[in-house]
Amino acid sequence: MSETHSILAANQAFYRAFEKKDIDAMEQICSQGTDTLCVHPGRSSLKGWKAIRNSWVQIFRATNYLEIETEIVSVQENGDLAYVVLVEEVMQVSRGRQVKARSMATNIFERLGDKWYLIHHHGSPIM
Repeated sequence: MSETHSILAANQAFYRAFEKKDIDAMEQICSQGTDTLCVHPGRSSLKGWKAIRNSWVQIFRATNYLEIETEIVSVQENGDLAYVVLVEEVMQVSRGRQVKARSMATNIFERLGDKWYLIHHHGSPIM
């Protein structure tokens, strides 16, 4: 498998875990490091896996159902770092209300051994 395919597979695993609201799967793809960063659309940045994990748990608890579609804009790899820029289309059902949102996202991955781990996720709303 080429590195681009490996990076895209890691990116897809992240969105699969997100869509299924599966925190255990999320832990398998996300770096557990203290420097890991996450910026959910319209929110402040979170640093370190503990804070990031908490945010995902809260999102998953408040959400009854998720559907996520992605459109890859760019994939770049430089040694043990890579990034994926994409458009996220998220349909979320929460408290009986359906909300659709589009975000521009950047996911940065770091290769450790033969596996890519998400070290930075940043989503910005598209108005």
